[in-house]
Amino acid sequence: MYVIFRWWKISLRNELRESRPGEIKESQKDFLDDSSLHIQIAIVFGAKVLEHVLNLCRGNYDFLERLPVPLLLHIISFLELEDIARLSQVSRRFEMICNSNALWEIIVESLCDTITPEMKELAQEMGWKQFFFTNRLQLQLQLQRRRQKQDAQNKKVTE
Repeated sequence: MYVIFRWWKISLRNELRESRPGEIKESQKDFLDDSSLHIQIAIVFGAKVLEHVLNLCRGNYDFLERLPVPLLLHIISFLELEDIARLSQVSRRFEMICNSNALWEIIVESLCDTITPEMKELAQEMGWKQFFFTNRLQLQLQLQRRRQKQDAQNKKVTE
């Protein structure tokens, strides 16, 4: 397998308009040893792309890190809670995903039979993860307090 680095010079100058594309083609082993090419790739494409190409050449494939967030949310929503807690310790990205409201909303909606609009509002207010781990009695008390608060506000408006 080879690493191929191609480039085109784009310019408004007349003398550069006729320039041909350039190409460097190296084996993976040679590429791993070519620090000057690493610098060029980092400058043009950024450190993340360079790191990814180096990992590919070394045989280190981390497909999970490269998956889009919506797909990861779907996959993670099938894990056990203990596994989600462990996954959140793998990297900052997974910590953010595993603690996100989006994930916990999916989990709550998949595990609960009925979620009323009032419950949904409370979950959005307190956070879906907090909502999930709050016991039913506490949730009922919080919903009751919200109703009382809304009733009091409605009375003020009508007066």
